[in-house]
Amino acid sequence: MTEVVRSAMRGHALEITIDRPERRNAINEEVCAGIAAAIEAAESNPDVRAIVLTGAGEQAFCAGGDLKPNADGAPFTMEPHEPNHFVVKLFRRMQQCRLPIVARINGAAMAGGLGLVCACDFAVAGEHVRFGVPETRIGLFPMMILPYMMRIIPRRKLMEMCITGELITADEALAIGLVNYVVPAAELDAKLDWLLARICDKSPTAIRIGKQVFHAIEDMTLDQSFELTQVMLPVMAMSQDAKEGFAAFNEKRSPNWTGK
Repeated sequence: MTEVVRSAMRGHALEITIDRPERRNAINEEVCAGIAAAIEAAESNPDVRAIVLTGAGEQAFCAGGDLKPNADGAPFTMEPHEPNHFVVKLFRRMQQCRLPIVARINGAAMAGGLGLVCACDFAVAGEHVRFGVPETRIGLFPMMILPYMMRIIPRRKLMEMCITGELITADEALAIGLVNYVVPAAELDAKLDWLLARICDKSPTAIRIGKQVFHAIEDMTLDQSFELTQVMLPVMAMSQDAKEGFAAFNEKRSPNWTGK
């Protein structure tokens, strides 16, 4: 059987590709499990400094749940004995990931596909891409992706998108902070590699710990976040990477990161 998710090294990044172009890279249980497994493998490999998430082909990054009648493992049902939906499991795994995740948005990002974009740390999109949550057109509402979208998209714009189901352009997505960069389709990979180079030459230890703290304090009060961050800075200063960073700075040379 053909793998619905494949992965390959891209320099110091692991590129994860949803490989269902005939279904516009729609997600199902197998896809979600495949992405989660690839993230697990990336975190277990000390040579991997970042993760890229993309879709096969040129039409879609991910079109969300599969609406076709013969769809296998579509996300619109849930087993009574399983309290954690497989889409939510994937989002939680992405939230816990200590490596930066970059969305390479090569085509339409709809519904659950837009949720995946919001779950990534960075996003680079082709200027032809359209984004949207058209669930109200079929009698649904973007439920499982809503918590992530609310963290990224301004409230009034998000409400408009959810209620009307209307799509937005890549430039509009850039204006509301949904993506970091928008480029012509032919320049997508060059811009992605430029961004990865800026990520992968930094301290892996600082990024891993920093991401954990970043996500932790999102749900804290200001005082609670200060309690954590005032402890974490001196803790990080004890790492080998921090000691190497200080030494490289004072010796006016490039640091040699060990990730420890």
